[in-house]
Amino acid sequence: MSLLIDHLDKRFGTTVALDGLAFEVPEGQVFGFLGANGAGKTTTMRIVLGVLQADRGTVTWNGTDSRVLPRATWGYLPEERGLYPRMVVVDQLAYFASLYGLAPDRARREALHWLTRFRVPELGSRRAEELSKGNQQKIQLIAAILHDPQVLLMDEPFTGLDPVNVALLREAFLELRDQGRTLIFSTHQMETVEALCESIAIVDRGRVVIGGAVRDIRRAAGQRLVRIAVEGDHKLAWIDEVPGVRILRPGFDRTEIELDVGVEPDAVLAAAVRRGVRVTHFEVVDASLEQIFIDHVGRPPDEDLHLAPSTELSDPNPPTRIASDEPAA
Repeated sequence: MSLLIDHLDKRFGTTVALDGLAFEVPEGQVFGFLGANGAGKTTTMRIVLGVLQADRGTVTWNGTDSRVLPRATWGYLPEERGLYPRMVVVDQLAYFASLYGLAPDRARREALHWLTRFRVPELGSRRAEELSKGNQQKIQLIAAILHDPQVLLMDEPFTGLDPVNVALLREAFLELRDQGRTLIFSTHQMETVEALCESIAIVDRGRVVIGGAVRDIRRAAGQRLVRIAVEGDHKLAWIDEVPGVRILRPGFDRTEIELDVGVEPDAVLAAAVRRGVRVTHFEVVDASLEQIFIDHVGRPPDEDLHLAPSTELSDPNPPTRIASDEPAA
């Protein structure tokens, strides 16, 4: 039982957006769909939703072609905000839910439940244009899940959120997963992926370059990292004495050091002891997802990929709910 993306091709003119893209999302998991800007993530989501048609390949959910599934199978949180700015929040949540067949009374009850769940019940009577960006994000997410979809797709759901709102969204993701829902989200925040995701796919230029269970991917990388903290020395200049190691992320509290394959972590500890450095923390871990991403894609996850034209911007039919006023009666 899974969402199967089976060798999707998609072109926009001369630009190749997807090139045989293939991966599988196990049912009931939180899945990270990772890639630099322009790698094809949004295009893939829009094909899953039926907003775009692939040039070749199929998408199936539990063995059924996505093109014949009910619309209510899917929930979608776009990167672009699509709320009606002058419409009262609870009214537009009920309106969006009605598009999936929910009765008005039930839709309002569910909307109020989720507003309370996100600790903002007072927002129900306000207009969307009066809300902060973080609160608009919460409302957008509620609109995506109000009809209880089986699969929730989210495009950069954590962008621009403060730590409190990030924590609330994380809690909601895990709650939905525990209810048996399948969640797929794209992000550049690797620490969030490591905290939430059981499986991932990293895509580059329309192809999956690595995918599978996070634990297996990290172990198969063959690299280990050392996290070390020393008293009164945050530059760790002595680390240059150790062959095959390099500082990956300097830090005031703890510094992360990358080890080449075959280099033992004890070499770092021994060098510190030789220098008479007092080590207050020493930890050996598998390679981080960020480093694995860089190894396979060749650039950090938050670095823009400049294409001409951009595969993400060439889509002529973005599936967003952008409006300047309330929906017509």
